[in-house]
Parts: sequence; structure tokens; C-alpha cells
Amino acid sequence: MEITPTIGQQAPAKQTTANTKISSDFDTFLKMLTAQIQNQDPLNPIDSADYAVQLATFSSVEQQTLTNQKLDALAGLMGVQGMAQLAPWVGQEARSAAPVYMDGTPVTLSPTPKTGADRAVLIVKDSAGTVVAREDIPPQIAPYSWTGQGITGAALPTGSYTLSLESYSEGVQIATGPVESYARIQEVQTGIGGPRLILPGGVSLAPDQITALRGAN
Repeated sequence: MEITPTIGQQAPAKQTTANTKISSDFDTFLKMLTAQIQNQDPLNPIDSADYAVQLATFSSVEQQTLTNQKLDALAGLMGVQGMAQLAPWVGQEARSAAPVYMDGTPVTLSPTPKTGADRAVLIVKDSAGTVVAREDIPPQIAPYSWTGQGITGAALPTGSYTLSLESYSEGVQIATGPVESYARIQEVQTGIGGPRLILPGGVSLAPDQITALRGAN
């Protein structure tokens, strides 16, 4: 079981760096303000109200920066908590429409042909989007074991493939759609977009992309 935090561990370092930058920016601002006062035209001095506006503007920017830091830290904490909740999923098999990793081991598919279809064709595309296989499967909603054969009948190279299903009725295509499959969850990671589940072959998906879970065989 692997749980890989990528934000929670880095937040303190980022906050320290940001605080140092704010302090440096404030020192620079004071130097510029001092130089402005020293070099102003004595016959036409800068209105004190202008100084107040500049100070207020800098203070507003500083406060916004600090607020953003706190929001980032909070997001990182929530990401770690999300990983902890997903930890029990590691090792289980998730069903989703994500790309399928084929390495010669049969993959359980969950095809859903259109109601009324009398023929269903599994379409397999490689990572470049090229159709590498077309396979007739039973036109019914039932698990199907895909063995990864290409158009010629030879085994496809190891890699990730995108699957879709074409439904036909009396020779006319009536629907096409994605095909869900089961894959073992190997790892949980977190990032800016929240927790991600890692499947074989490095396939990554969000928790809400999963439609079912089952124990690994």
C-alpha cells in the first residue's frame, strides 16, 4: 500500500519562502518610499494623502498574499485527509472508463450495449488514437474478459488502450460509448487538484470517476 503526499509535506517550506519574500518586498517598498521623499520637488511636495494611498495599497497586497498562503496550506491539509480516507481503497479493483493497461493479463470489462442491439463491437485504440482492434462481443450487459488481441489476432503490445463500444441493430449502428473496466488501485496520490488514484501502467483518475469497487481476485 502506498500513499504519496505531494502537498502537505511541502507547505511549511513554501510558507517560509513566501514570508521571506514579503519581508524583502516591504524593505524594498520602504527604500523606494524614502527615495521618493528625499527626491521630491520642494516647491511642489507630494501630498501626504498620496503616501497613505501607497501604504494602504501595499498593505492590501500583503494581506492578500498571506490569505492565499493560508488557503494553500488548508488545501494541502484537506488533500492529506482525503488520501487517508481513500487509503482502504488501495489493493481493491476499481471500475471506471479510464484507459485500460494491457500486459497480456485478461481484463474484466463491463460493456453496456444499447437496449435493442443485436450486435456489439469492441473498438480498441492505442495511445495515438489509432484503431488497433475490432472485436465482436455478446450484445448484453455482462462481464467480458478482454485478452488484448489485435486485428490480426496477435497479442497487442504492452501499453494503455482506450476502449469504446458500438451497438448495432439489424446492421445499423444505433449507439457508441465508452467501456468500463476493472483495474487494481496501486497507490493514492494528492496534488493541486485533490487526491488521485493510480492504476497499473500509471493510469491516473479522480475518485469520482470510479463507479464501483470490488475486492482484488
